[in-house]
Amino acid sequence: MNLNGITAVITGGASGLGAATARLLASRGARVGIFDLNDTLGTALAKELGGAYAKVNVSSETDVDQGFATIRQALGQERILINCAGIGNAIKTISRDRDSGAITHFPLADFEKIIQVNLIGTFRCIAKSAAGMALLPPIDGERGAIVNTASVAAEDGQIGQAAYSASKGGVVGMTLPIARDLARELIRVNTILPGIFDTPLLQSAPETVKQALAAQVPNPSRLGDPADYAALAVHMCENSYFNGEDVRLDGAIRMAPR
Repeated sequence: MNLNGITAVITGGASGLGAATARLLASRGARVGIFDLNDTLGTALAKELGGAYAKVNVSSETDVDQGFATIRQALGQERILINCAGIGNAIKTISRDRDSGAITHFPLADFEKIIQVNLIGTFRCIAKSAAGMALLPPIDGERGAIVNTASVAAEDGQIGQAAYSASKGGVVGMTLPIARDLARELIRVNTILPGIFDTPLLQSAPETVKQALAAQVPNPSRLGDPADYAALAVHMCENSYFNGEDVRLDGAIRMAPR
């Protein structure tokens, strides 16, 4: 896919993996639309890239509908969707109070919130974007490309990651069926499973913690850079034979239980 002049929408696009991908897409000539909840960062990045911003919570059907309408009015129907919006938590399935011995379980509302954002939110954006892409005329035999963000936690989740791993495992599990669903519409679907990346979630951590995490990565022994993610996401869009794949991007790390 030739990216020059086409529209791309990036969810969670105002920072981290999404922002790096937005910048790389813009450098290739794409018109970039950003979904995010951070108005300050989203508006600033859209201005920097000459794109458009919409405040969107991907767990809200109304937000997503309005977001696509806003971006499409400003930039035209997207041919690329990059799903980077996501949240996480760390809560064990059950926990025992050290003093009293009382047992509590994972709050189900917190479990559901993770699923709503990471899994259902991703599918919501895929379905609504694909419905728009399917109306476009094909260019060089394709109408669009979708890239999702899972996590290595989909395959080797750690203690406390039951909800997060379930949500990301769901994204991995639905990649091939959606790619098959959309094949006749000439829309490709792939998913990236990032390892430990230097994103805003980690930037507040002490340097010693970052160094310890980086040391766990076999090769190269460093944290992932958002530019690493962006390079793979953009390649998945540009390479017309890349379809139905779930690809780890992790320096060969396999996560320990904790």
